[in-house]
Amino acid sequence: MNAKKLKIQVQEEVDTALLYKVLQKNETQKELATIFGQMSQIEMGHARRMFEKLQKIDTSAAYPKASFRARLKIKLSKYVGYGFILSELMSLEKKISSSIVSVKNDRGEDLDGGEFNHFEILQNISKQNGVSGNILAKFEGRHKSVGGNALRAAVLGANDGLVSNLSLIMGVAGAISDDKSIVITGLAGLFAGAISMAMGEWLSVTNSSELYEKQIALELEELENNPEEELLELTLIYQAKGIERAKAAEMAKKVFENKETALETLVQEELGIDLNDKLDSAWEAAITSFFLFVIGAIIPLTPFLLFAGVEAVYASLIFSTIGLFAIGAAITLFTGKTVLFSGMRQVAFGLIAAAITYSIGSVVGASL
Repeated sequence: MNAKKLKIQVQEEVDTALLYKVLQKNETQKELATIFGQMSQIEMGHARRMFEKLQKIDTSAAYPKASFRARLKIKLSKYVGYGFILSELMSLEKKISSSIVSVKNDRGEDLDGGEFNHFEILQNISKQNGVSGNILAKFEGRHKSVGGNALRAAVLGANDGLVSNLSLIMGVAGAISDDKSIVITGLAGLFAGAISMAMGEWLSVTNSSELYEKQIALELEELENNPEEELLELTLIYQAKGIERAKAAEMAKKVFENKETALETLVQEELGIDLNDKLDSAWEAAITSFFLFVIGAIIPLTPFLLFAGVEAVYASLIFSTIGLFAIGAAITLFTGKTVLFSGMRQVAFGLIAAAITYSIGSVVGASL
């Protein structure tokens, strides 16, 4: 492996270790805090070993501090919840695991099947600390926390508003030169898009909530009518995760000592629903989507309220370019790409869409 790839891997391991450390400090459950702490130590061990390999190739290499991206994630988590960090850690773990597989393939080494199996690491920790199956279920469920999804929705919602209204405004600007008509069209597009987004989000959350409630009710009915069968199912689920039969049976039996714990674990393991996660309010989701779309859509419209004619068109493109780059930069929190690459890609796609609609508007305007 070359020095560049090793540097990237060392940085990723250092960042991952820090994120686990932050989760440890903010976790109220002692068992989970222990898991996070040990995961941080494991990642630091990985980082040190990789750095030793790096020094053999590049003697001038310095041990890296946490990246700006990692520190930004920590700051954001204070506002959107630490579930965001868990979501991002899973992405990092996948990326690191992919790198390990790549290295093994390059060396001609056999894969052992555990490169992507995060549960196996947690299982080893549980054996050392006596962590119950229910705690592990909670941990796995928290990886699906809405924290990261909420932030993604915010970024993508603003992006939808910006790109769609920019394309609409440029299409009309290409057809006519009446600034008043362009502003009216932009406002119409802003509110029409925002209302549509809000309604779609309301329906999505409402339908999901109703579906979850129905699934949970059915699971409760099965638990009350066929507890032995449900116990066997949970045992088989644990076995499918690589836990030996006796240990799986012991874990399942311990979970079933309490009816509420049994329901919580079954719902988590069979349906992927964490009862500890509060279901999103449909109205909250709708209002949030509405304002996020408006924030994005108002960017290309604002210049037409300040300028006129060609100046307004150019200003709109400049404002939108800045907004698109900022959105692209925000997306790097999830993709791991560089800010310049992601920002410029977002700008390119947005401006291409605007150019297409402007050209169509010009053709239609000329024909009319």
